[in-house]
Amino acid sequence: MTDSNKQRVWLISGCSTGFGRDLVELVLAKGDSVVATARNLDSIRHLAEGCETRCLTLPLDVTCSDQIRAAVKAALEKFGRIDVLVNNAGYGYLATIEEGEEAEYRKLFETNVFGLLSLTRAVLPSMRAQRSGHIVNLSSVVGFIGMASSGFYAGTKFAVEGISESLAAEVKPFGIAVTLVEPSAFRTDFTVRSLQTTASAVPDYAATAGSVIGNLVDSAASHKGDPKRGVAAIFDMVNAPQPPMRLLLGSDAVKLARIKIASWSEEVDKGEAVARSADYPDQ
Repeated sequence: MTDSNKQRVWLISGCSTGFGRDLVELVLAKGDSVVATARNLDSIRHLAEGCETRCLTLPLDVTCSDQIRAAVKAALEKFGRIDVLVNNAGYGYLATIEEGEEAEYRKLFETNVFGLLSLTRAVLPSMRAQRSGHIVNLSSVVGFIGMASSGFYAGTKFAVEGISESLAAEVKPFGIAVTLVEPSAFRTDFTVRSLQTTASAVPDYAATAGSVIGNLVDSAASHKGDPKRGVAAIFDMVNAPQPPMRLLLGSDAVKLARIKIASWSEEVDKGEAVARSADYPDQ
């Protein structure tokens, strides 16, 4: 947990665009301090202009262990603590499971899963020592409901969900909270800058995965989610006395979550007798 009555120190990855950049600007406007990071330092230098005492910008590729260690060390040397870690760095990759390129989906997991793990593990010792902190992991609606063409991206977010649930149980005794942020589609430049695709070469997938990819790219400018409102919700959540394990963002996220919960509940009910039949009969 963090004390909302005092100035906090945030470490945020992936700050060059989208949620990361907007969150840095909001954190500074609210009076907190922030370590803003991105692979390209030039893309975030301007964020510290006029508030150099409260904003440190650093280069950080979350797949590079040396840069992770250096960023955490620099953050602790400047501010003495890290209160909130936001694992925001990541990107999307859309392709059918059959057609996905191995080099691409392995790189995706290196960033979205292993990079998140490495940065989290580097920050945890200081949070554990201070007996407080909040780890915010950016997931997605596809972290709880897979869709055609999203298998690889969903796989990384499902992994983040499981990691976060386990981590939350491990660090709760130390006063550290963990929250999964699960946005639906927001009106950022994600589909332009952070979404990669593999073109479908199998006609059989045109009506399923092919249409999903096309619709997502074409509708980017009309997505319902407002990123400014989204990061405001994240900031308020961190301020909450009892922050939630999950923070859905966007009306479509709520709709899809309810569809998944209803479907899963129905399957559990239908399969309960079979599930129980697998136990030893005397148990």
